[in-house]
Amino acid sequence: MGIISMIIVGFIVGLIARALMPGDQKLGIIMTTILGIVGSIVAGYLGAALGFYQPGQGAGWIGSIIGAVIVLLIAGKLSKKS
Repeated sequence: MGIISMIIVGFIVGLIARALMPGDQKLGIIMTTILGIVGSIVAGYLGAALGFYQPGQGAGWIGSIIGAVIVLLIAGKLSKKS
């Protein structure tokens, strides 16, 4: 059940991050889900490095959305350069 919930939460976080980000992101359902999952992972690592989370503790909803927006910004910058 953990993997299914991670996929569902990742999809929701990815959708919210895409809605908050200005511009047109041409991502499908799978890439939106991966964006949300990677955003959650990034937020967990950044939060642990900054002292917001204990090691092994997952990021919350807001942290996951912020992490997904960061990932989306970086991906946008990298795709425009190439």
